[in-house]
Amino acid sequence: MIHKKSLKNIAAMSLVMIMGVLLFISPLTAAAETNYKAKNVQKYDEQYYSRFKGKDIEINVYNWGEYISTGEDGMMDTNAEFEKLTGIKVNYSNYETNEGMYAKLKSGANSYDVIFPSDYMVSRLIQEKMIQPLNYDNIPNFKYIGKEFLNPEYDPENQYSVPYMWGRVCIIYNEKLIGHKISSINELWNPEYADKILMFKNSRDAFALALEKLGYSINTENKKELEQAAEVLKQQKPLVQAYVMDQIFDKMQGNEAAIAPYYIGDYYVMKKVNPDLKVYIPDNTNIYYDAVCIPSDANNKEAAEMYINFLNEPQVAADNAKFIMYSSPNTEAVKLLDDEIRNDKDLYPPVEDLKHTQAFVNLSEKTNLFVDQLWTDVLSQDDAYLDWVMPAFVVFSIVVILTNSIRKKRRREIGNGGEKK
Repeated sequence: MIHKKSLKNIAAMSLVMIMGVLLFISPLTAAAETNYKAKNVQKYDEQYYSRFKGKDIEINVYNWGEYISTGEDGMMDTNAEFEKLTGIKVNYSNYETNEGMYAKLKSGANSYDVIFPSDYMVSRLIQEKMIQPLNYDNIPNFKYIGKEFLNPEYDPENQYSVPYMWGRVCIIYNEKLIGHKISSINELWNPEYADKILMFKNSRDAFALALEKLGYSINTENKKELEQAAEVLKQQKPLVQAYVMDQIFDKMQGNEAAIAPYYIGDYYVMKKVNPDLKVYIPDNTNIYYDAVCIPSDANNKEAAEMYINFLNEPQVAADNAKFIMYSSPNTEAVKLLDDEIRNDKDLYPPVEDLKHTQAFVNLSEKTNLFVDQLWTDVLSQDDAYLDWVMPAFVVFSIVVILTNSIRKKRRREIGNGGEKK
């Protein structure tokens, strides 16, 4: 039996121990919170970012799907953070392809303040005066862009564009479904994977793969080489389950398809969901650069430049790169990435791994139109379909005409009392 005094002593000792534990834990918790806040607190130039506060400004931002941090996984909601900081409302919408964005811009149906075209499309938009020069006094964070990304071929003096992300086209495959490792682009034409292959739904990327397979430049303007590439794409068509862009995520993550070409950063996003996915990057693959630009008919150029500057805040650029898993050209942002990401050679490869890669350049208008025609032909009904459908349609039409003619004749005969004239 425990004496009451002993109980009091035990209670007192327990209270002291609990207080001690709390006193020990509290500093650790506070330190952790401080570290978290320190890591995530943004040191912005408040004076610069407050210029439009209370002025009811809005900007229309037109970007690729899944191409900015949305606040998931503990990272920043980029647009919300920008709105909170500047008081500028962001109207955000997506496109799937450069060509789709170009067509929308060309139609003049909508006005945008910020767009994210790829390298060759930047050239085309400059050539057609569809984007305007930037005022770098309003984009001081341009200083963080790495030297190797400055003055690119698609915009030789960076007059019109600020690099946003870059990467390489890769072949993503499901090792469990394929049964082995992939080491050749030819696997995209392997009959063994019929109806399990996905293919780009945009002409430039699709033709690039066919031209790579043939050993030609992805920027060729040679009509015969382009026609050969179209034939190669037609040969592949019976094997293709679907031509896709963002739909690739659901299909590859859900084991609905086994192999597909796409962009390296997206592979890492899919792999988080489906660990059976692997990647192969051909040596001579397409290296791409996506940039941020302001269309010529933008309504709020200075606010758009402020948005571009915000995208280049090191922590903002780092969170965007980490969220979408593309490679950042922002040197300060790269320093903020986890070692695992920064040291990944598929995302940040050594220079020697890039010597055989090919970057897109803008093709002539004549070649663009020719490729569009070839691509339409590739996606249209195939010859075998036309071989039996068209004759069947002609026969059916003849039968219908003859049947109607006989019926009319019989009605006339009935109307005349059944007597033949």
